[in-house]
Amino acid sequence: MNVDLSGHTAVITGGTSGIGLATAKLFLEAGANVAICGRDQDRLDNATATLTANQSDDQLFAAPCDVLDKNSVANFAEKTIDHFGSVDTLINNAGQARVSKYEDTSDEAWREELDLKFFSVLRPSKAFQPYLEKSDNAAIVCTSSLIARQPEPHVVATSAARAGQLSLIHSMARELAPKDIRVNSILIGVVESAQWQRRYDALPDNRPAYDDWLKEQAVAKGIPLERFGKPEEAARALFFLGTPLSSYTTGSTIDLSGGLSRHVG
Repeated sequence: MNVDLSGHTAVITGGTSGIGLATAKLFLEAGANVAICGRDQDRLDNATATLTANQSDDQLFAAPCDVLDKNSVANFAEKTIDHFGSVDTLINNAGQARVSKYEDTSDEAWREELDLKFFSVLRPSKAFQPYLEKSDNAAIVCTSSLIARQPEPHVVATSAARAGQLSLIHSMARELAPKDIRVNSILIGVVESAQWQRRYDALPDNRPAYDDWLKEQAVAKGIPLERFGKPEEAARALFFLGTPLSSYTTGSTIDLSGGLSRHVG
């Protein structure tokens, strides 16, 4: 199925690598305008070079932005509108996991994790909402994690914060539905990333091939499909929820865990 998104504008936070970068590629390939942001200028420059290698420069706008800083997000929103004139899709993709247990997570770490998971959704959503309300196909999609429903003890703070974040996203879906803004999320299990590559590179020289090692890790984690997800697979779910392909879907999640999910529904 070919989807023509000419005239459609998608904003992607955390769009400089991994899932965010893969999602930006999909929207650009469908003809949409895309605005991406990130905190690191070098990564923004690299992402821009990657995304414009086979696409028009006119379709892409990239700018530094800290999604936890209200003024920074407002500035990014204003520049995006100046550049493209409108916004139809917001992909809230910023965030990472904090490895810690209940006994060794400091008060400061708890606050940082809760701030990140809540305000990485709240700041961009509030900044872009006035423009989304003017769209005929408005959608907010949030990248979340399976641990929102299936907590893990080694990431206790992130598990708790993700659970609260998922509740927030569902509440937003109910409240913004009368404004014709759909709000959905994806729940990710384990996805291939530079972090896993770094772990592999740190192994001794007699290590197995990278793909074989990744499969070993997936099997050890009990993933039924016996592999990690790929950024492109998560990106396709974000694309679906962020476009008219899912025009009657709001307050919902898509599971991307390779069968690791143990909850029903």
